[in-house]
Amino acid sequence: MTKHQRWNWQQKDWPHFSFDAGKITHLEHQFLHQAGIFTGVIKHINEEDKKALTVQIICEEALKTSEIEGEILNRESVQSSIRRNFGLSTDSRKIPPAEQGISEMMLDVFHHFDRPLSDQLLFSWHTMLMQGRRDLKEVGRYRTTEEAMQVVSGPIHVPKVHFEAPPSKTLPDEMKRFIAWFNQTARAGKTPFTPLLRAGIAHLYFESIHPFEDGNGRIGRAICEKSLSQSLNQPTLISLSPVINGNKKDYYAWLEKSNQHNEITGWLVYFAETILQAQELTQKLLDLLITKTKFLDGFKKELNARQEKVILRMFREEPAGFKGGLSARNYIAITETSPATATRDLQHLVQIGALISTGSLKGTRYHLNLVSFTGGKP
Repeated sequence: MTKHQRWNWQQKDWPHFSFDAGKITHLEHQFLHQAGIFTGVIKHINEEDKKALTVQIICEEALKTSEIEGEILNRESVQSSIRRNFGLSTDSRKIPPAEQGISEMMLDVFHHFDRPLSDQLLFSWHTMLMQGRRDLKEVGRYRTTEEAMQVVSGPIHVPKVHFEAPPSKTLPDEMKRFIAWFNQTARAGKTPFTPLLRAGIAHLYFESIHPFEDGNGRIGRAICEKSLSQSLNQPTLISLSPVINGNKKDYYAWLEKSNQHNEITGWLVYFAETILQAQELTQKLLDLLITKTKFLDGFKKELNARQEKVILRMFREEPAGFKGGLSARNYIAITETSPATATRDLQHLVQIGALISTGSLKGTRYHLNLVSFTGGKP
């Protein structure tokens, strides 16, 4: 960045973002339409399945929002922590601090979406996230260090500065203004904004301030989830972080492009489309749950315990499925059975139409045969 260029927060119009809201009007309508369909369908799901879907989506969100920042967490520990919260059966494992912390924050976002945003709420989220961290000076409060907060990449001797946040001394005023804006633009606020517009601005606005020593990205995405839930007046089960994580390069490129000025129409279109993709992924998971129920009901009398265990595991791998398909070796590993028994079980599953096989000999792979349970759609 050259000397005459300035970050968005250094410009005269900060934080008064300008945009053409008409560019996302059709996306707003699509979001509300899809939200209505999802709500209507999930009402007909039994309570146990509804909890299972909720746990699955919150767990995946927790894992992927961390992965975006380069932190790979233990899936079983995160899932166990979330399942306990919903009163579902789980093992008695001890949950590591990082997995416990992200789970607590995501559950707080889900259960208490309607609470107004405040310094205290953000501090509590940060404290949850930073459990077990010994390398941070400031946990549960905004940064106060004098050195510049920068987002950089590349070698230490020639780093590329992607962004520099406002100095620490300005944070109390910056955050007071941000929190006031967020609460005023809520559905029940003085100047309510449409769902995608508010979520898009809220995320970029918060990331531009970057108030914490670490954890800003995860908290910023939690704020987006909170914003969408408030707009719909119910917890939003949306797979935002998995979609962002699938194309992190675009996400970071748009953030970098949008923190150099305060005209943000491009960012709003990008982020609205990302939210719609996340909404579609959630709908696929709901459809898969319904398909799973129909599938198991259709074959339950023909499956032995080993086969049922493998089928359930295959559904857990959906919608992507086992990479390359399920192999006989996979089957043996999951069921801890002999090769001969695995071969008989798999042949039976193909004969009754539960699985489809492709390839031959050691290259044989198996896939769930879902067509007849999805209205003819593969």
